[in-house]
Amino acid sequence: MIALEAVAIGIAQRTLVQGIDARIADGEFLAVLGPNGVGKTTLLRALCGIRPTLAGRITLGDAPLRSLSPTQRARAIAFVTSDEAMLETLRVRDVVAIGRYPHHPWWEWSETTADDAAIEDALRAVHLEGEEQRLLTTLSSGERQRVWIAMGLAQDTPVLLLDEPTSHLDVRVAHEILALLRRLATEGRTVICVLHDLNDAAGYADRLMLLGCERMLAYGAPDRVLTPELIEAAYGIAVTRIDTPDGPRVFSAVNSAGDERPSR
Repeated sequence: MIALEAVAIGIAQRTLVQGIDARIADGEFLAVLGPNGVGKTTLLRALCGIRPTLAGRITLGDAPLRSLSPTQRARAIAFVTSDEAMLETLRVRDVVAIGRYPHHPWWEWSETTADDAAIEDALRAVHLEGEEQRLLTTLSSGERQRVWIAMGLAQDTPVLLLDEPTSHLDVRVAHEILALLRRLATEGRTVICVLHDLNDAAGYADRLMLLGCERMLAYGAPDRVLTPELIEAAYGIAVTRIDTPDGPRVFSAVNSAGDERPSR
């Protein structure tokens, strides 16, 4: 379990969000929502221990997160983000193999059968099998996004953090990735990811965390979080909500032409 108690996060002592209280269970899929600049990525960085909190405490199991060594954190939590520097001289398989580094002593690297299997499974999961020898410079932005996700999967951790994993992906591939994350959570992995599409979040996540107005506005099941009042407070936009058998769906207010647009 990951627990956040009265957590405040920020950059250069400037508070972005405060008062975050949440307990994220094993095998739970949590989507973090909120407008640009609210602190979603900063929260993920705090959850993996690479950015300290301004206040409060984050624990992983029974241990304070910051008490764990970098290697211990890397074996427990994988952080997938697409804003890494381009590793232009590396091939797809080389990048995915980086995810296996926490499983080896720093002074010794020799790929094992377990490493090979984890890398191949990760490439297969994001549909990049057969592309192992391509240079990153030859990939589209969507393909590079899938490489970063595969690297996180190859790390084989019980907790997986993802920052906008569906950005740059077409609709079909985006839903394949979300379905993969849903399956990983069903199999017991804790998945926490930043999403911008509210309806995707409602369709795949167990719980949502909505950030806005420098605080956590809501935390809970999609039908409790995706209310017109909370969404307007967070994003400053009026929406209409429709409850479907698959959960709530929200749409932006009717525009001047009289049509409705899905809220993203």
